[in-house]
Amino acid sequence: MFYLKNKERREGKKKIKKFPPITESEREEKIFSPKKMSLLQEEETTNPNPNINSKTPPIPIPTLTSLDRKIRTLSSPELLSKERALKHATLIMKSRSNSPFASPRPVASPRSIPGRILGFHSYEPTGPDYTSFLSDEILLQVFRKVPVSHYVSNSLVCKRWLLIHGRLVQSIKVIDFGFVNSGRAFTRFPNLENIDIAHACIKMPRNSGILIARNNLSVYVGAKLLSGGFIEERDLLSSDLIDNGLELISKWYPNLRRIVVFGSSENGLLCVSSKCKMLQELELHCCGDMSLMGISGCRNLQVLKLIGCVDGFYNSVVSDIGLTILAQGCRRLVKLELCGCEGSYDGIKAIGQCCQMLEELTIRDHRMDGGWLAALSFCENLKTLRLQSCKSIDSSPGLLEHLGSCPTLEELHLQQCQLRDKQTVKALFLICKTVREIVLQNCWGLEDEAFASATVCRRTRLLSLEGCSLLTTGGLESVILNWKELERLTVISCNNVKDSEITPDLATLFSVLKELKWRPDSKSLLSAGLSGTGVGNKGGRFFKGLKV
Repeated sequence: MFYLKNKERREGKKKIKKFPPITESEREEKIFSPKKMSLLQEEETTNPNPNINSKTPPIPIPTLTSLDRKIRTLSSPELLSKERALKHATLIMKSRSNSPFASPRPVASPRSIPGRILGFHSYEPTGPDYTSFLSDEILLQVFRKVPVSHYVSNSLVCKRWLLIHGRLVQSIKVIDFGFVNSGRAFTRFPNLENIDIAHACIKMPRNSGILIARNNLSVYVGAKLLSGGFIEERDLLSSDLIDNGLELISKWYPNLRRIVVFGSSENGLLCVSSKCKMLQELELHCCGDMSLMGISGCRNLQVLKLIGCVDGFYNSVVSDIGLTILAQGCRRLVKLELCGCEGSYDGIKAIGQCCQMLEELTIRDHRMDGGWLAALSFCENLKTLRLQSCKSIDSSPGLLEHLGSCPTLEELHLQQCQLRDKQTVKALFLICKTVREIVLQNCWGLEDEAFASATVCRRTRLLSLEGCSLLTTGGLESVILNWKELERLTVISCNNVKDSEITPDLATLFSVLKELKWRPDSKSLLSAGLSGTGVGNKGGRFFKGLKV
């Protein structure tokens, strides 16, 4: 008998060891929960169909047995999957209930159960988000004090910060045109004032490391060689697609101040000019004469850059017709730049007569007919004239006595232009004889005889010469000694101008100048700086030991 009792006790102990211990409070909480008991009592008292004769069966009171103690624990993968599903559902509910700019309530994130079980570090915040107490306007004022270089990193903190930072951005450069047509650009950046869509209108190969740049246009191209240029016609987006994007831009950004457009037609530009009344600066690439009809409604336009043809990229024609349409529609222009445009005397004359407020004119790589230079005299308020990358300034300027002049012109800039035609250079300086600043940079063919025609510019106060290798010291001296108001002189990389050829009269002039930058011969300057170092000697000190 004693042996049997001891055997039962040993078996009971073995059964209890198989299951984790459970406290009495946990057992009552699971079995006799107050919530469950209250539900049972309500079902007894509020029975919709009471039956007096039928007796309600008594509620069986469960007894605590070894089977009740057996509770299945979830494995770590199961816990992790349930945790992820719960978080995903919570995010969906929040995104559907809250508006994009609504301030979320400060809720403390629960600790990650899988992180504690599996032993890896959890990146979930353990406390409330105190920035959610601040309104969007207060956060916007705070972010305005942050440097622009931190915008990207701050916008990656959360979705709310991303949207708030988008309200601070006022200028973007679009690379993918789908970003505009899909409408994502307008929700991401609602307060834009400057947008550039020129690069997005060209289909560029992905992961290409070949970048071709010309003037202000740069594109990535493939390794395949093309006979017609770097860009094929099929690589350009259709004008209908571009017009659709311009219609959306003008609808969402009525306060737009600057836009860069590529290959648009008249309809797309009409949408911009009719809805964006505050537009002040416009840059047009690859546009023809008839497309310029669309900008006739831009009454407040002040800065216009018109790019007609770029060698190797695209070829569009802007002639006297387009220049006349431009002049009659945009009468408040202050700054005009013509790149790769055709035309003649009539087109420049129309601009000078209609655009009375024009102060700065830039002509780059033009294809104009001879005689256009004389039309500059109609630009009565012109103050700055820039000629850049012109292979020929004017093939036939005409008689010098019929050229006229620009009475208010103050600055003349020539950059990378061919100045081999002495008659053209003489006509140019005669028209610009009232200038006060002359800048000649990397101009080919400027000899002493051609530069001597600049003597008529007697009001010149600043002269800058850079890269004029044919000009000599005598040619420079013959001109600047006649300028009694000269105050600043810059001579850089003009190799035929020698220090040894400076005369006493020229040295006296240098002594009274307010500013003098004199580095004419780069070779002599380099040799003087390396004197005594041994660099440039044949063999030098390194080969002395090898001599036999």
